[in-house]
Amino acid sequence: MSKLMESPPLPSQLPTAVASATRPKFPGDGGFYAAVRGRVAEYFRRTGRRERDLPAMYLKSAVILAWAGGSWALLVFAARSWWQAVPLAVSLALALAAVGFCIQHDGGHHAYSRRRWVNRLAAASLDLMGASSYLWHFKHEVVHHTYTNVSGVDTDIDIGPVVRVTPHQPRRWFHRWQHLYLFPLYAVTAPRWHLYGDFKEVATGWMGPHRVPRPRGRALALFAGGKLFSLGWMLAVPMLFHPAWQVAALYLVVTGAMGVAMSVVFQLAHCVGEAAFPVPDPGTGRLADGWAAHQARTTVDFARGNRPLSWWVGGLNFQIEHHLFPRVCHVHYPALAPIVEATCREYGVPYRAHPTFRAGLRSHYRWLKQMGRPDPVVAPA
Repeated sequence: MSKLMESPPLPSQLPTAVASATRPKFPGDGGFYAAVRGRVAEYFRRTGRRERDLPAMYLKSAVILAWAGGSWALLVFAARSWWQAVPLAVSLALALAAVGFCIQHDGGHHAYSRRRWVNRLAAASLDLMGASSYLWHFKHEVVHHTYTNVSGVDTDIDIGPVVRVTPHQPRRWFHRWQHLYLFPLYAVTAPRWHLYGDFKEVATGWMGPHRVPRPRGRALALFAGGKLFSLGWMLAVPMLFHPAWQVAALYLVVTGAMGVAMSVVFQLAHCVGEAAFPVPDPGTGRLADGWAAHQARTTVDFARGNRPLSWWVGGLNFQIEHHLFPRVCHVHYPALAPIVEATCREYGVPYRAHPTFRAGLRSHYRWLKQMGRPDPVVAPA
């Protein structure tokens, strides 16, 4: 079996300073993961397709980068009025989101290429966008992909006290309106990464409840260089040609639209009424499901038949497939989905999917509203 079909990081690979109480254990899964891995491996043997290093992915990356570069150049050097600048700013935001969804995400998961340096280069596109690929590795690839939707452990669902997205988080009186105010708040996620959150985590060495090693050497140089480069192309260079207030306003448009887009795509996969939010047994610290079944139970696909959306979000509407096979290039997910779904049904593992993007968005909205009530209905088991 190829290295691509190996399991993602396991609990033992979490930073050693993470308290043991926050590291639940997984039982065996009754052969489910072995079965689905074997069937997916057979798909690749039968079709002769490679799991990564695909010409289609390289072409897609070139198109996305040209889209982003063209939008930025037109915004800085050609726009002369607000009605030209705002659509170009939104276009740049959507292109940058596509860089994150497709290029950075596959690179960070080692799903882009067989070559380590190519994956690192693809992952570093996040640094050029103003965030940190170093911190993303711990937050997303290690913690989130191991303990998906486990309150107090998965930092991707720990958005802060202003939001309640699981039945196990404390409810505050203002959460009754979170279904109304949260969507505008998604707009501040990107500038928060750029200007505050990443610096705080590097300085303190803490990411939520998890102790993470501070970057050193090449990692620190990439962190600092990425921050300087991103501020340069987003703010400094445009200010050479336009008033500072206009540049700042359009920076907020770009980062705000990008933050909303990236936040919503994640939330539709995990923070909906159809996803489970398991709690470890208080005595043993053991979760009810094996790792693979846990991923399927806590994740929901959406809009699987929407090819343009799938292209833009890098297959992240096939989140179940991604969580089970994060080291397989996302262009394969539509073909893998029927295999995964059939295996889930055979082994009695829930497989949930919203038929459209709109259906997923409605489910997320309803879930936010439900979590804001004093006595919300608990998520499915």
